[in-house]
Amino acid sequence: MWSGQWVADQLGIALEDASDAAEASDAAAGADADARADQTSQASQTSRTSQASHTGPDGPGGGRLRELLGLALRRNPRRAHLLVSNVLGKHVPQRPAVVHGSGVRLGERVRALLGDADAARAVVLGYAETATGLGHSVADGLALAPYLHSTRRPVEGVRPVGGFEEEHSHATSHLLLPEDPALLAGDGPLVLVDDEFSTGRTVLNTIRTLHRRFPRERYVVVALVDMRSAADRADLDRFAASLGARVDLVALAAGTVRLPADVLARGQALVAEHESGPTAPLQDGAPEHAGPANPAPVRVELDWPRGLPDGGRHGFTPAHRRALDAALPDMARRLARAVRPERLAPGARVLVLGFEELMYAPLRLAEALQAEFDHAPARGTSGADGVSGAAAGVEVRYSTTTRSPVLALDDPGYAIRTRLTFPAHDAPADGPSPRYAYNVAPGGDPARRFDAAVAVVDSAADTPALHAPGGLLDALAAQTPRLVYAVVPSYVPTGAADDPASKAEPVPAEAAVSSRRAPQYPPAPTTAAPARPAQAAPATSAPTPRTPGGVPDRQASPMQEPLRGPDFSSYAADEVGWLLQDFSEVTLEAPIEEREEAIQGGGAHYAESLPIEYQPSDAYQDLFRSALQTSAARIARAVVAVTETLLTEHRDRPGRGPDSRPVLVSLARAGTPVGVLMRRWAQHAHGVDLPHYAISIVRGRGIDTAALRWLARHHDPVDVVFVDGWTGKGAITRELAAAVEEFEASEAAGGVRGFDPRIAVLADPGGCVRTYGTRDDFLIPSACLNSTVSGLVSRTVLRADLVRPGQFHGAKFYRELADADLSGLFLDTVTARFAEVADAAARDAKELVATPHRAPTWEGWAAVERISEEYAIHDVNLVKPGVGETSRVLLRRVPWKVLARRGAGPDLDHVRMLAEQRGVPVEEVDDLPYSCVGLIHPRYTRAATGADGRAVAR
Repeated sequence: MWSGQWVADQLGIALEDASDAAEASDAAAGADADARADQTSQASQTSRTSQASHTGPDGPGGGRLRELLGLALRRNPRRAHLLVSNVLGKHVPQRPAVVHGSGVRLGERVRALLGDADAARAVVLGYAETATGLGHSVADGLALAPYLHSTRRPVEGVRPVGGFEEEHSHATSHLLLPEDPALLAGDGPLVLVDDEFSTGRTVLNTIRTLHRRFPRERYVVVALVDMRSAADRADLDRFAASLGARVDLVALAAGTVRLPADVLARGQALVAEHESGPTAPLQDGAPEHAGPANPAPVRVELDWPRGLPDGGRHGFTPAHRRALDAALPDMARRLARAVRPERLAPGARVLVLGFEELMYAPLRLAEALQAEFDHAPARGTSGADGVSGAAAGVEVRYSTTTRSPVLALDDPGYAIRTRLTFPAHDAPADGPSPRYAYNVAPGGDPARRFDAAVAVVDSAADTPALHAPGGLLDALAAQTPRLVYAVVPSYVPTGAADDPASKAEPVPAEAAVSSRRAPQYPPAPTTAAPARPAQAAPATSAPTPRTPGGVPDRQASPMQEPLRGPDFSSYAADEVGWLLQDFSEVTLEAPIEEREEAIQGGGAHYAESLPIEYQPSDAYQDLFRSALQTSAARIARAVVAVTETLLTEHRDRPGRGPDSRPVLVSLARAGTPVGVLMRRWAQHAHGVDLPHYAISIVRGRGIDTAALRWLARHHDPVDVVFVDGWTGKGAITRELAAAVEEFEASEAAGGVRGFDPRIAVLADPGGCVRTYGTRDDFLIPSACLNSTVSGLVSRTVLRADLVRPGQFHGAKFYRELADADLSGLFLDTVTARFAEVADAAARDAKELVATPHRAPTWEGWAAVERISEEYAIHDVNLVKPGVGETSRVLLRRVPWKVLARRGAGPDLDHVRMLAEQRGVPVEEVDDLPYSCVGLIHPRYTRAATGADGRAVAR
C-alpha cells in the first residue's frame, strides 16, 4: 500500500507527476518525448530565463512520485501536509546505500551538466536540517567541489558570513559558518541542495541574500523532487531573469500536489483529533508491552580521524571525504563488534540513527556497517580482526532524529507510523523543546522492530540530557534489545572559541581547505553600530538624525535578525531577542518641555524623538530598592499566575497540545521585563524555555509590521502571545487589536494569519484584558525608572527618515548608563521569590482559568473619560491612569497634576517623591478605580513652566 493513501483519502490530496500535470494542462504540447530523460516540460522557457529543470532517467516524474514520497500531517499554519521522502533517511528508515546513492547520482548529473572545469570551481550548499546529508552526498557525486551546509546551531567564536530564511519550515533561521570565509566568495557555480522544492521560496531567499554579497553567473538547484506549482515556477522564471544569472534545476522526479481549497482547516482538525484520540502515537520511549528491562546502552569509541570535521557545518572538502573513506572500514568494524551480529537471527534489522543536522557521518557509518556485515565470515567463525561471523542477511537501515513535529498514525497507508518524543540534548539556542524520532518504534507490526540500534551523536550533544530518563537513549532502549551509541567529535574551526564539549582538533594542513583564522567581516548596515561616544549635549531645537561616519545609509534588509545582549541591552542573550534596529548612534533626545510643546502642537509624534533619560537621585534609587524588596513577592505571585494561566489557555487552544509552546512577544519596553520573568518561571517550574522577543508598538501608528512578518517566518502566528507590563485605560490594547487586523488584511502580510491580538499582562487595573496576574493597581518597580530597569534600552522610535519600509522600528542602547543599571537586580529579586509564592499563585491561576467573568470590563476607560471631562482636559490621551502610567508622566512628559486614591499607602511613595521634585500637586480623590492617575498638562507651552522648568498649574 502507498504510504500516502490515508492522507489522500482524508484530505483529497493527490500527487501528479510532471508528465500527467503537463498533459492535463496542455503545457507539454510539442515537447520532444526523447528529451524527457533530461528536461521537464518547462525547458522551452530556458532561452527566456536561463532556467532549466533536469529530472532523472525515469523522466519528469515518470510515475516515481509514489515510490519516492509518502504523505503525513503536520501542525503548521501554511501547509497541512508533509511530503515524506522514502530515500532521504530522515523520517523513514531506509537502506543507507539507497540514501547515499540517490544523492551521489544527482551529484554526478550536476557534474555532467557543468563540465569538469566548472564543477571544480563550484561550491555545494545544503540546507539544515533535513538536507545536510543529501547535500554531502551530492558533493560526493560531484567529487570536485567543497561542501557547506547551513546550520541552526550558533558556534561560539565563528562569525556568520550570511544567512537566509526558509519560509515553510518548522524552524527557519539558517546560518552560514564556513571556517574559510572565502569559500563562498568565488564566482564559480553555486549548487544548492534541498530535499524538495515545494514553492522555491527558500531557494529565492538564499540566492537573493548570497548574490547580494557574492554575485556569480550560475546557480544549480538540486532536490529529490520538484513539486512546485505553475505559479511557483513562474516566480523562479522571473527571478532568474531579473538576476541576470543562469539557474538550472536538477531533480529525481517532478510533479505537483493537488490540494482542495479547505485543506488547511481539515488538516488542522485531523491533527487535533488524532493527537489526543485513541490512535495517538507511541511516544516518549514507552514500551508497548511489558518485557525485560531496557538494555544498557554500550558506547563505542570510533577512533574518529584526528581533526576531521564531523560534517559540512564549517566546510567539508574532497580531501576530507578521502580521509573519511579511508577511516570508515575500521570504524565500521568497531561498531560491528559492539552490535554482535553473531547473536542476530537471519533477516535481523539494525538501525543506525543520526542526530538532526548530523546526517552524513551516521549515513556513511551505516553504509560501511552494512558492507562489514555483508563481507564478514560465515557464522561461527571469526576473521583476523576478531569480528565474529554475521547472521545471514542482516539489514542495516538509516534515519535521523528531527526537530519537526509531525502527526504519527499507525496505519500502513500513512508515512509516519510511530513517533518517539524526547527533550533536546544539545543545549540548543532556542531552548529544550521536544525532538522526535519517527518510524523507529515498531507500533503494531512486530516485523518493523529493530533487533539492534546504533545512535550516533556529536560531542556537543553528548550531554547528561542524552542519558537521562526520558532522553533519547532511554527512548531507544525501550524499542530494541541491543543499543549502541557512538560520539563523533564536534569540529571547532581554527581560531574559534574553545568548545568544552568538543575534542576535535584543527584539520592537518594537507587535508584542509585553509587553516587560517577567519577574518572579522564588517557588520551589515542594520547590525550594531560602532561604540557609542559620550552623550552629546541635548539639542535646543527639534532633534534631527545624525548618521555616524562610516555607517552606510540604511536599506531595507531581508535578513534582519533580533538584537541581543550584551551587544544590545543588558539582558542575557537567551532572555530576549529585540526585533528592533539599533539607533544608538543617532541623536534623538530633546528636552521634555520642547517635546511636549511639539507633540501637543501637532508638529511631532511622541515616537519621533526621545526624552532625555531621567537620572534618579540617590534618594530615589534608595526608594526604588526599598519598594522592590516590599513588592517582590507580590510581583512574583502575579508573574506565576499570569504565566500559568497563559500556559493553560495555550494548551487548550484548538490544534495545540502538551508539546505546544507559546512564543512570548513583549511590547517594548514596559512589557519586556515581564516577558523575561514569565520566561524564567516557565523554565523554573516546567523546564521549558519559551522563545521571547520584544516588538515595537506605537500609539496612533500601529505595530511594527516588519517584526510581525519576521515572527510569522520563524513561528506559527497562532503560538504568539503578546505581553505587556500593565494596562492603563486600554489604549494599547485597542491599538494592537486594530493593528493586527489591519496587518492581516493588507498585501504586506502575504497571507499571514493567526495572530491573536489579546495581551497578557502582569496587572490589569483597567479591566482591559482576559489574561492577567492581578487586577490590583500596585507599585511595579520596573515602572519607577526608564532604561535603567529595562535593560538600558530606550523607548522605541518610529520616524520615516530612519525606518524604511520593511525595516524594524528602532531604539537606543544606553551603554554609558551601565553603572546605574538595575535591570538585573529587579529580575533576580523577583525570581528569588518564586518558590515562596508558587502554591498561592497556582491557586490564583486555577481560579482565573475557572472564572467565567474574566472578560474585559473597560472600567478604566470609563473612568478616564469621566476624568477628562471633569477636569476640562477633553483628551483621553492626556489622562494616564495607574501607578505605572503616572510614573511615566512624571518621568517623560510635562505633568499637570496627580490624582491619588484617598488612603493609598506606600505604593505611591515614589510617585509623591517625583511629584515633589517636579512641583506637581497631588490631589487625593474618592471613587478612583486606580491607585493614582497622572494628568499631562492640557495646554502646554514653554510659558507654562517657570524658569526652573517646574510645572505651573492653571
